[in-house]
Amino acid sequence: MNIKIENLTKKYGVQKAVDDISFEVKTGEILGFLGPNGAGKSTTMKMITHYLNIDEGDVIIDGQSIKVNEMKKHIGYLPEHNPLYEEMPVMDYLKFAAELQGVDKSKVDDRIKEMIVMCGLDVEKHKKISELSKGYRQRVGLAQAMIHDPDILILDEPTTGLDPNQIVEIRELIKTLGSSKTVILSTHILPEVEATCDRIMIINKGKIVADGTAETLRKTAQGSQVLKVKILGPDNDAVLEALNNLSSVQNAEFINTEEGRFEIQSQIDMQSNEDIFRLCAKNNWVLTEMIPFETKLEDIFRNLTVN
Repeated sequence: MNIKIENLTKKYGVQKAVDDISFEVKTGEILGFLGPNGAGKSTTMKMITHYLNIDEGDVIIDGQSIKVNEMKKHIGYLPEHNPLYEEMPVMDYLKFAAELQGVDKSKVDDRIKEMIVMCGLDVEKHKKISELSKGYRQRVGLAQAMIHDPDILILDEPTTGLDPNQIVEIRELIKTLGSSKTVILSTHILPEVEATCDRIMIINKGKIVADGTAETLRKTAQGSQVLKVKILGPDNDAVLEALNNLSSVQNAEFINTEEGRFEIQSQIDMQSNEDIFRLCAKNNWVLTEMIPFETKLEDIFRNLTVN
């Protein structure tokens, strides 16, 4: 099911935690929702699930407002702090969650077994939740979010407390689920977003400041292609001059004169790889390195969110 967010706003007194934002997420898409603490991520996700009332705007799911109660059954939600009934055994809690979500009684046991396997809880399934590690509690939270097989998953920091191996497992699970569901997830682990999400959205001070694929965001931030090359020629100054005379090159400058290392910025919407290669071949210069420079997602995030 597609989700359409229309002019969503949430106020706390005079402060707008979420300020008139609009976007759409389609079925089969995994959206990574990024932002610094206090930017409005969790507030937005709570409004999408209708956990929080919406002050202005609306959330449209499959053509209907989330304010219509029956639309909530299509959503699975893992909150940031993952509230659980710690005195309950894992199996009992999942049965409780299934009944709350209206899972058909004849299917409850099968759904619990499926979630136990899918979320890697088999070893811990008979323990009380209070006896579980933080990582396994997070898995229980994921299981309860998916127990009713929802069309939409809203996951707020789903890999919190997981070790590196568990993160990889949950990442693959989310990617598998994302092929048939609509998924919105937030995280502070930026490499995790790149590895898991089809699209990235950054929010700051309640407003969306970036939206696109990681590649699109890098290209926008960078402006043009940047290459780091190493060319062995008899005269480095002559090499630099020749590079700057290429029509596809906006600017070339030394990184290390002695080693023949250069940084080359291409013209906007142009690639200079082939021109550089031909220049070196024509002059019998040895091209030993040509490395494209990529702006890091961390740098883009900081540039858009640091005051």
